[in-house]
Amino acid sequence: MEINSPYEHHDYDVLVIGAGGAGLRAVIEAKQQGLKVGLITKSLLGKAHTVMAEGGMAAAMGNVYPEDNWMVHFRDTMRGGKMLNNYRMAELHAKEAPERVMELEQWGALFDRTKDGKILQRDFGGHRYARLAHVGDRTGLELIRTLQQKVVSMGTDVFMECKVLRLVHDDSGKVAGCVAYWRATGEFVTFSAKAVILATGGVGKSWKFTSNSWEGTGDGHAMALWAGAELIDMECIQFHPTGMVWPLSVRGILVTEGVRGDGGILKNSDGERFMFNYVADMFRAETAESPEEADRWYDDHTAGRRPPELLPRDEVARAINSEVKAGRGSPHGGVFLDIASRRTPEFIRRRLPSMYHQFMELAGVDITREMMEIGPTCHYIMGGVKVDAETAATAVAGLFAAGEVAGGMHGANRLGGNSLSDLIVFGRRAGMGAVEYVQGGQGATGFNLEEVDAAVKEALAPFERESGENPYDIQRDLQEMMQANVGIIRTASEIDEAIEKLEEFTDRVKNIKVKGGRAYNPGWNLATDLPSMLTVSKCTARGAQQRKESRGGHTREDFPKADPNFGKINFAHSMPSGGGWTSEIKTLESPLLEIPEELNALLEEGK
Repeated sequence: MEINSPYEHHDYDVLVIGAGGAGLRAVIEAKQQGLKVGLITKSLLGKAHTVMAEGGMAAAMGNVYPEDNWMVHFRDTMRGGKMLNNYRMAELHAKEAPERVMELEQWGALFDRTKDGKILQRDFGGHRYARLAHVGDRTGLELIRTLQQKVVSMGTDVFMECKVLRLVHDDSGKVAGCVAYWRATGEFVTFSAKAVILATGGVGKSWKFTSNSWEGTGDGHAMALWAGAELIDMECIQFHPTGMVWPLSVRGILVTEGVRGDGGILKNSDGERFMFNYVADMFRAETAESPEEADRWYDDHTAGRRPPELLPRDEVARAINSEVKAGRGSPHGGVFLDIASRRTPEFIRRRLPSMYHQFMELAGVDITREMMEIGPTCHYIMGGVKVDAETAATAVAGLFAAGEVAGGMHGANRLGGNSLSDLIVFGRRAGMGAVEYVQGGQGATGFNLEEVDAAVKEALAPFERESGENPYDIQRDLQEMMQANVGIIRTASEIDEAIEKLEEFTDRVKNIKVKGGRAYNPGWNLATDLPSMLTVSKCTARGAQQRKESRGGHTREDFPKADPNFGKINFAHSMPSGGGWTSEIKTLESPLLEIPEELNALLEEGK
């Protein structure tokens, strides 16, 4: 389309925002259909947070346990998500993940192997069978390397260190592209497109302790909401049970679940392997209506067939939190993870090379000889943009979403390893959905330059104020407040206080003052991130306030049990399209899709 933009401008059929696993897979799908595709990344190509996913990608290939299949994987995913999942997304994911893994292998991914040459699969929390295809503890890096090489070989236009500010509509309300700026120069740039795919990752930088890198400020979640899409399940935050808490040089860095999958155990300050104390209560609480299934899983764990450290992540994180609160924590507020006494140094260096080298180099911790001091850290958000399972389309015409920015797939709690396969299954489906939309002639026909002007004016405002707050002070206070009030354990009084304080933060962000020029100005970059961080924080707090129960990654101390009535709904957040980030957020109940009888029968099996 012809656009008279006052800034540098680029035009595409499909524009993908985010260059992690989901974004790269979406690009490949759209390029294979012959469309003109542009890829924007806030950071550098190859630096997406996907590289931090170490343990593997879940796919029921049956290479280690032949009895594994998509139906068991579907059941594990739904139960892990405490039935809050979009069942159709969980079904498609379980069915299509093996093919996507094999596709990666065909494109050059080098997976670890069984003795007979098949792709090796390891145990992970919440999975009935060993089903994680992996490359040592560097699986995310191998995924990115493989997809990136494919994308570059296809001749894709890649725009690096480009920060997107807002999505832009046409006159009919369809998404028509975006307005951004180059981090290197501070100069603005516009992109028009017939379809836009969001693949921007997570929101973790709104919490003090997080495994997320600096990019995880919720840009995609916020931009989708501002553009007229809905967000769901934002209260469901996963606190990974094993993030380093000491030394400070590695605080927040994840210790892959592969350490526990390969034999690592959790100990308290008394040297006790405490997870056995929680197994019985957890399984009976989760499966009270099916005691036979509870007994079977309990027997598996206590007999050592499945270590209790491989319970679902939310349950392990709560157990650690309980030990710390009971005064049995480590010196720096966590517990100990011990693989050194369980495996030989040679085994650890072979199976967990990144873990060994990372902590030796960054912290002087030799995991072959000493225990790691770990604790729960904000890791992943199950909530995100509400999408159609088949096409990844949002409620706004022309806008699609995949990966961590999309909600529904994981319900109230994501099983380890489901993230990487989620990226490639729904990255592909987002690409397919965008292609079908564009080829059907439904794409935007204009580009609202007034929206561009408003976004640019807002972005430049911090330079024009004579006085105001330092954005780093606001970020620090926001992170500490969210960690304390909307962290792993929540209560009504703390959530109410958070909601009140978030309105105060809104006034503070309106008054930011930034010094210096626009080129490579980290203070300005943070100033443009804070509206997104505030928006997602508000949605998380509002969802946590209204979900008066404990379910998955959302734990209410004042409502410690799951409520069957809340198990039938998502909380959906919306905002008037084009109203700006300070507009009022509406939060309403949204009924879950009804699960067909044949899938319900699968969920009842084993009970």
